[in-house]
Amino acid sequence: MKIKKFGATEQLVYDLAKPIADEKNLQMWDVRFEKEGASWYLRVFIDKESGITIDDCEALSRPLSDLLDEKDPIKQGYFLEVGSAGLERELLRQSHFETSIGKLVKIKMIRPIEGVRDFIAELSAFDKEKVVLSFPVNSGDDGGGTKEIPLADIAHIKLYDDFNNYL
Repeated sequence: MKIKKFGATEQLVYDLAKPIADEKNLQMWDVRFEKEGASWYLRVFIDKESGITIDDCEALSRPLSDLLDEKDPIKQGYFLEVGSAGLERELLRQSHFETSIGKLVKIKMIRPIEGVRDFIAELSAFDKEKVVLSFPVNSGDDGGGTKEIPLADIAHIKLYDDFNNYL
């Protein structure tokens, strides 16, 4: 995997949406402009400390839609979707990694490391080439410590939430 940067359309939409999100006390997580089949989707993902509600999505969606209609920065047709980034959101951009330092992440490797393809650890640090993970968290390793893993060896990294804590 590589740390992604915004494309031109995504950056433009992020810049339009951020002041609206700030005004509504919402955090911008991501913007994606993706083609699925014959249709294009402009997806804006938001977050806030207490969790996202449908009202939060609407609070951003309506003014953003009006602003996009007014500015008309995207020439092709698309569907606008505003939603929660989700509890176990994927880390794709530098800002995602920065806000996730010290949090548990679930890593899926392209190839197993010492026979393990999926594991949970604390994200300690990162750069454009690698992540540094702190163990042991479900590592089966009694030594603990940290491990550097090249991003190129990782299929994806997501925030980890132990849903058993909610039962």
